[in-house]
This record gives sequence, C-alpha cells and structure tokens, in this order.
Amino acid sequence: MKRAERDALIKEAFDDAKARNGSRRIQVDLAEHGKKPDVKTILNSMERQGLVAKAARKFKVTTDSKHSLQVAPNLLEQDFSATGPNQKWVGDITYLMTSEGWLYLAVIIDLYSRAVIGWSMSNRMTADLVCSALNMALFRRGFPKSVIVHSDRGSQYCSHDYRDLIKKHQLVQSMSRKGNCWDVNACAESFFHSLKVEAIQDEPIMDRETMRQHVFEYIEVDYDKTRRHSALSYLSPENFELKNSA
Repeated sequence: MKRAERDALIKEAFDDAKARNGSRRIQVDLAEHGKKPDVKTILNSMERQGLVAKAARKFKVTTDSKHSLQVAPNLLEQDFSATGPNQKWVGDITYLMTSEGWLYLAVIIDLYSRAVIGWSMSNRMTADLVCSALNMALFRRGFPKSVIVHSDRGSQYCSHDYRDLIKKHQLVQSMSRKGNCWDVNACAESFFHSLKVEAIQDEPIMDRETMRQHVFEYIEVDYDKTRRHSALSYLSPENFELKNSA
C-alpha cells in the first residue's frame, strides 16, 4: 500500500473515532477490516498528518462525606476484578459545568465489562440522583440479586432512600475506606475522565439540555457500544460481554 493510501486510511479511522483514538486503538480498528499496519507506522502517519488524539486534563473529584449517616463496610478492598457480569457494580458522581450552572451525573458501572449500565443527571446532587442511576441498572440487568454495589461514603450513598433501595432488591452495599475516595473511583473516574476529555472539553460551553444530549450520546452510542478498552483486549464493553457470553 502506498503512503498516501495508508495515510488516508488512518485519517479515516481517526475521524470515525471522533479524534478519540490513539495509534493502538486505530491499529485494532484497521485489523478488524483486514488492514494490518503496525503501531509505529500508524504513529508516524498520524504525526505527518498532525492527528493528535484528544488529550487529558485533570478534573476535580468531589465527595460529600462529612455526615453522621450509617456507612457500609468495604467489601471490595480494592479488588475491582470480576469473572462475570452482575457480581460487582460501582457507583459515583461527577459534576459538569454548563452555562446555567452545574449538572450532576451519577453512574453505575459493571466492573466485569466496564459498561455504564445505569446513569442519571440532575441540577442537584441528591439521593434521588443516585437512586435513579441504580434503578436504571437494575432494570437493564434484569434485577439480579446479591450484587455488591460499591461507592464512596458520600451522603447520597449513605441516605435512607439509597440503602432502602439496595435492601429492597437484595443487593449488598459496600463503601470505600474513610478518606480514600480512590478506593472506589479508579474505574468510575476513568469513565468520567474519558467523557470529559473525549466529549466535552473541546466543545463550547453548553446549556444543561445540550449537555444532557452530549452525555446521552457518549454513553449510549459511543462508550458502551464502540469505545475500545485496553483492559478488555481492546473490545468495547458491549462486545466484550457478547463475546464472553457466547
């Protein structure tokens, strides 16, 4: 293949991924279509064409753990591995800046495939926000029982409403150690980081409704269905679950 043809092929793969993929993910994309340039060749082509995947920025973590509500024990102990779906879920909250003020996003992620199986957005960071995300996860997963649902010690996760929801559906609540939000956030923060870097940071500031649409598209169209994860042998969460359920 001539250099110009190869460059065009790599540029097309880069654009199809909305400028989110680096050389390794592009290599996997091309291999699925019978094209097999090595990573170095792809990297050189990207440099020639000025193709730079969306870069990382640091984002602040927020946890409201200054409360006197009951907390659950840490059952994960930083073991974020799972051998099948619906064994371990993690929940977390982030905030998104809009032209109208903050918009809060709560998610539930299955540690087996990194799939975002439940999510909710609100103008306020309340117990209802996290309950809505958990209800979506329960519905989508067919109301499994005995799932460990892990979170930080934020007041929303310690609320009576959230704990009652977990008890009602026979789930098992787990919480991170005091003063160690990263005990839960490794997977969830990775998702929030990807969302903000790949779908938000280069966009003009949005109103809340536009932000909702961006988040919906990223989760439901891009992240779960097509975004490749190195931890999943460069499969998307959906394809990883399909492959391993066959």
